[in-house]
Amino acid sequence: MQSVIKYSGRAELAIFALVALAFALLLFAGPALAGADTTFDTALTKFTDFLEGSGGKIITVLSLAGGIVALASGRFSMGQIAIPVGVGVGAGTGIPIVTSTVTATI
Repeated sequence: MQSVIKYSGRAELAIFALVALAFALLLFAGPALAGADTTFDTALTKFTDFLEGSGGKIITVLSLAGGIVALASGRFSMGQIAIPVGVGVGAGTGIPIVTSTVTATI
């Protein structure tokens, strides 16, 4: 009987702690304003500039080099040509498309 009383006291304490935590979260929650936050604008701008500039060129050249190495291995596949082309197009035009889509959605 003593163990039942001891465990029921712990359960009541746990329920009280959860209720107090929920009340504190509701009391101290601030408003969430979508689209007004500019915390990551600097990082987004740097990353976008990198991919649209030299970073996109480097990724495209590395992809093309991988395709050439695969061609030199003796097996031919259209993927060895199409993948570097797709990477180049994606790096050149995909970033502005994704950025404008995300901006329009938010």
